This record gives sequence, C-alpha cells and structure tokens, in this order.
Amino acid sequence: MIETRHIRLAIAEGVATITLDRPERKNPLTFDSYAELAAVFRAAVTDDSFRCVVITGAGGNFCSGGDVHDIISPLLERDTKGLMAFTALTGELVKSMRACPQPIIAAIDGVCAGAGAIIAMASDLRIATPAARTSFLFNRVGLAGCDMGACAILPRIIGQGRASELLYLGRAMTADEGLAWGFFNALHPAGDLATAAAAMAARIAAGPGFANGMTKRMLGLEWAMGVEQAIEAEAVAQALCMTTADFRRARDAFVAKRAPIFEHN
Repeated sequence: MIETRHIRLAIAEGVATITLDRPERKNPLTFDSYAELAAVFRAAVTDDSFRCVVITGAGGNFCSGGDVHDIISPLLERDTKGLMAFTALTGELVKSMRACPQPIIAAIDGVCAGAGAIIAMASDLRIATPAARTSFLFNRVGLAGCDMGACAILPRIIGQGRASELLYLGRAMTADEGLAWGFFNALHPAGDLATAAAAMAARIAAGPGFANGMTKRMLGLEWAMGVEQAIEAEAVAQALCMTTADFRRARDAFVAKRAPIFEHN
C-alpha cells in the first residue's frame, strides 16, 4: 500500500481504515487528498494485505466536501481545460472506489456533504449515527446534481424520485430518512460507530476474499445487463469461484463440522 500524507491510513487484521483528518474544518477535501484517495483505492487492486476498507472522518464529522479555500476559490481562476482536469480528478476517485475489489464501508457521523456525500454513495455499505446529515448540495452552489456519478448511482440506492428530490433541492437527508430509504444499512450511537464499522469489516475480512471481490464486480457490471445476460455472467463468475482454494476449504470445514478459515484464494 502507498504512503499517505493527506489522509490517515492504517491496516490491521485484514482491514484498511482510511480517516479524513482535518477535524477543525469538518474534514474537507483538497486537490491532494482527492488524488491520494484515488491512488489508495487503485493500489488496493493488487494489495492482498487487507480484504475490506473502512472510510471515516475525524472529530464527529465525515466530510464537508471540497475545501472552499483550497479548491473552490482556485477553480474560479481556471479555464475550461483546467476545470475539466479537476472534474476528471474527482470522477477518478469514484471510479477507483468502484474498481477496488475490497468492499468499502463508510462510517458516517455529522456532516456528510458534497464530495463527502459522493464518497459515502460510492461505498458498498454505509453505517451512520443519528446525527448524520447527508447533503448532495451541488445546486446550492450553482452547479448541477450530476457530479461524480450521482445521477447514475444515487437513484439505484434510494430510487429515482428520492434522488431527484435531494439533487434538485440540495437539502440534507436525515439519518432516519437514509435508513428508511436504504442509503444506510444501520444506525449506531456515536460512541459505537467505530466499533460497529470494525465489526462489520472484520466479518467481511474473514470471508472469502476472491469471492467477495467477484460479488462486488458483478454488482457493478450487472447494472448494464439484462436478466438473461446477468445470469450467464454470474454462471461464469461462480464457476471461477469454484476453482479457488476457499471453495475447497469451505467444503472441508463443513465435513469436519467446523467454521471455515478463508485465505486469499
């Protein structure tokens, strides 16, 4: 895994934990942290030292979006080519998260706005505290809601009508709404959030790494498939999983009446 300077990264017991760590500003992103996050997720493709990722924020908030001083103000001085370079950079973060084979859990407290809401959206699983407020607030700063894949991904999570409401109004989705709408998998008290994220990540990390990566891959690919095509693709994917040592380990464990211990293949 690469070294990081603009985010905190720790790897232990099969779980990589990324912490956005500028709590005094509610953990906004900068040009550097965008690039560094994308690089971490790209590197994960060939890194077998962990099987799950947790991304969270320090100091009671997740992420307040792009830093007004370090990103928004400089963008006003860029020409079209420079602005396209920035939007390509932000999109690369989401693409790298989707290409990362390890499942990603977002653990969200407090402010989760703009690009922070996108990071949560692009994760595979999301847990939060009752204080979480998730805002796709792009229209409130004069921009379209179609940012970093929001118009493609958000409706698939919460439905077209609810996504339209959030993207047109830019209002905050409460934690209770997020849970009821399927954006959040669970809510936990603030003091229990890190423990809950760690427990979920540990459970995933203890599972079959190759097979979990295949599940994530097919969940993404099958968005653009018909049912018959999806069934054919899943037949190939499952056959590949049957060639792994983890499949044999599971059978041997069942015969021996014990829990399987999965590895990296």
